[in-house]
Amino acid sequence: MEKVKILVVDDEVRMRKLLHDFLAKAGYEVDEAENGNQAIEMFFSTNNYALIILDVMMPQMDGWSVCREIRNFSRIPIIMLTAKSEERDELLGFKLGVDEYITKPFSPKILVARVQAILKRSGKGAEEDILSAGGILIDKIAHIVKIDERIVELSYKEFELLSYFVENEGIALSREKILNNVWNYDYFGDARTIDTHVKKLRSKIGEKGDLIRTIWGMGYKFEV
Repeated sequence: MEKVKILVVDDEVRMRKLLHDFLAKAGYEVDEAENGNQAIEMFFSTNNYALIILDVMMPQMDGWSVCREIRNFSRIPIIMLTAKSEERDELLGFKLGVDEYITKPFSPKILVARVQAILKRSGKGAEEDILSAGGILIDKIAHIVKIDERIVELSYKEFELLSYFVENEGIALSREKILNNVWNYDYFGDARTIDTHVKKLRSKIGEKGDLIRTIWGMGYKFEV
């Protein structure tokens, strides 16, 4: 069975080695990045990490900037490490979608336990995290869409929209329902924003775009 892969990002060599050793002992495969720029490059080139452990204070590109960049494309679990314990930092972290916030110094055993808990919550390896219909394969953990074994690059919202369509195959969905479920809140703007996203999504998935049918006067239906 393939090992779960974790990316550790910290500019301190000793900290990276400490985390690497404890995580490897727990059965994980670990990659290391020494700064934010390297982390971004590794994340987008590898595309199969299950979790990121990310230090806040780093040269070149800090942890907040890395987190923002990744959150534009992925919901991968992120644990932030910081030497400071300030409420505003924690609030910023959770606003950016951080899953856990750990202040240095910390127990490596406790960190490993939190990694295990987060991965369990995220359902790593669970069958429901792989969606497949009409030649479209969606890996919700790795945040990858493949069509006939070819990876298709989608924005965060396009990925969420396609996942929602596939999960509701054969069901007519109103624009309002799509907004409330994909955007995760009651949307008070123009519901036609859905049409714009669907148009872009259809274009990116090519001939598979025909599977997203327009229900005139209502919304859309994904039908194979």
